Amino acid sequence: MVSKRFKRRLASAMTQEKPTVWVGKAGVSEGLVEEISRQLDAHRAIKVKVQRSLLARYTVREVAAMVAEKTGAELIEVRGRTFVLYRRRRRVKAGQEPRKP
Repeated sequence: MVSKRFKRRLASAMTQEKPTVWVGKAGVSEGLVEEISRQLDAHRAIKVKVQRSLLARYTVREVAAMVAEKTGAELIEVRGRTFVLYRRRRRVKAGQEPRKP
């Protein structure tokens, strides 16, 4: 769990960033979850954009909650059709591979 202060700072810092992942009409698929997890491992915080075609079935907040739950990330902010996810880096012992969430 991150503090409100950290959430505000991270949300502010991410406003200038471009989305790195787009969720299309296929929805929250296994491949999408793996890609988001890979990017979270590399960057800790990412910005995701939801395409309009998916909004006929789900709201942006529902999609963000699904993705956050499946990746083990924390939802920082939802603004329009974009949302920001954050996950702490996992500590990996020497010679071991990181675990999947």
